Amino acid sequence: MRIAIPVNEDSMKTTICVSFGRTPYFMIYDTETKDTKFLSNQAAASQGGAGIKAAQMIIDNHAEALLTPRCGENAAEVFKAADIKIYQTKEDRLDHNIQAFEKGELSLLNEIHPGFHNHGGN
Repeated sequence: MRIAIPVNEDSMKTTICVSFGRTPYFMIYDTETKDTKFLSNQAAASQGGAGIKAAQMIIDNHAEALLTPRCGENAAEVFKAADIKIYQTKEDRLDHNIQAFEKGELSLLNEIHPGFHNHGGN
């Protein structure tokens, strides 16, 4: 399964970014092959709609799940339409959250926030 995670740097030693739409990078991780790639989040510089653009980037990279601390309602709707499940991270450690996901220990993200529309970041 390919999972996407918003991260602060393009390194395995990075931490998870609290902002989905404005994260600097996304890590795409394949739980079967252990292949990892980092994508620069071009949506972060958007005036508006960063969450929707970032969500589309995740879909375009064939992720089947998202691990994130939070997600705005517009991005969540895009993920729902694409049948991509959103899991809530437990802390900011990348490796711990990947392990927790693989063990089935992460919960689905139930609290979707309204977003920070036109406020320059979420």
